Amino acid sequence: MSSPPFLVSFLFLFLISFLAHASVPINNTFKYVNEGEFGPYIVEYDGNYRTLPIFASPFQFCFYNTTPNAYTLALRMATTRSESLFRWVWEANRGEPVGENATLTFGIDGNLVLADADGRVAWQTGTANNGVVGLQLLPNGNLVLYDSTGKFIWQSFDYPTDTLVSRASEADNFDGKYSLVMEPKRLAMYYKGTNSPKPILYATSSVWFTIDKGSLQNITVTCSPDTDEGYAYYLILDYYVSNSQYPSGNRILARPKYSSTLTFLRLGIDGNIRLYTYYDKVDSQAWEVTYTLFDRDSEEDTECQLPERCGKFGLCEENQCVACPSPNGVMGWSKDCAPSVLSGCEANDFFFYRLEGVDHFISKYSKGDGPMKAKQCSDKCSKDCKCLGYFYHTLTSRCWIAYDLNTLTRVQNSTHLAYIKAPEKHALNGAEPSCVETNSPAI
Repeated sequence: MSSPPFLVSFLFLFLISFLAHASVPINNTFKYVNEGEFGPYIVEYDGNYRTLPIFASPFQFCFYNTTPNAYTLALRMATTRSESLFRWVWEANRGEPVGENATLTFGIDGNLVLADADGRVAWQTGTANNGVVGLQLLPNGNLVLYDSTGKFIWQSFDYPTDTLVSRASEADNFDGKYSLVMEPKRLAMYYKGTNSPKPILYATSSVWFTIDKGSLQNITVTCSPDTDEGYAYYLILDYYVSNSQYPSGNRILARPKYSSTLTFLRLGIDGNIRLYTYYDKVDSQAWEVTYTLFDRDSEEDTECQLPERCGKFGLCEENQCVACPSPNGVMGWSKDCAPSVLSGCEANDFFFYRLEGVDHFISKYSKGDGPMKAKQCSDKCSKDCKCLGYFYHTLTSRCWIAYDLNTLTRVQNSTHLAYIKAPEKHALNGAEPSCVETNSPAI
């Protein structure tokens, strides 16, 4: 005999109410204070740190800083038996640092809260009164808050750092200039320039896969053993399209000759993507970079594609900064290489000097504007005060306007042209220096 509908409804509502009002047992609550001696081991970014009693080898939570009295709650990865440095693989409050005597509190309401000494909340899970009964750091580095049925109400894997947005610098723990975005048809990598009105596309997942039908739903990096040889492992990028339960395709990224299950992906300070693998069976050098997207051994996706490979300005060839373009010719590159400072944006305030056989990082992964005539492309830049130069392909008649110059790449095709703005006072009787003619040594 089936239960009456009203009884089923009552039991369902009772269960929902019970779960919603479940609380964390008092002996599972905690409050940790950021105080005391610093840890003795070397950590990434040369920071200071204090450990917390939340750990699951090789992971442990810590407060750490790279500038005085500006602490981040972070998860470090490594073990003390290895001499390799400890790396930070997840951070809670990047860009919202806390100071001495800050607290990390897990209360009976199931909310995990990071607060400064004055009570200011810097970060929280937002799980108060959602049925959370416990907290656990899993062996894979995932911090989870779970309910009485074991369901994850919150997990740190849903909030990655250094994969979606890069760190600003080793000293400054704020969001950096680079971001990785999952779009319907691709992964897209963007650079936030100084002058550009919106982030600039500098790479896409076309180096790994292309999607003809459906929308990109999920991407994972997995590790699996090589069943034929037995001693090697594959690091594989799987991608899922639309509502597929199984991978729609994959790409082997690396093949280390040891277990590589302790691997994380990072979007670096320089805008490059790398896989870092930890192998604690050795006494030193336990960390290895097992994959790099823009690699020095690659013929196509080289470091020259990175927007700031050559700093504020510079010509890149075969991963090296080889020259500094200027209205007076092509000079040897140095860290001081920078575009000319414009004195105004009226027609008589500047001129364009031309470079042949040159591409900008925006032109490889974007179609530009057009087709249009070269004069139209020039006019677009001339009439835009923020435009620092433009790039033009004569065979396709495509045009790219550049608000940030940064790294230029030397190419073999002389129909790829760059026109860079310079103050009129630097004009050299109409001379047009060409990058193709330079013999500047590699640096």
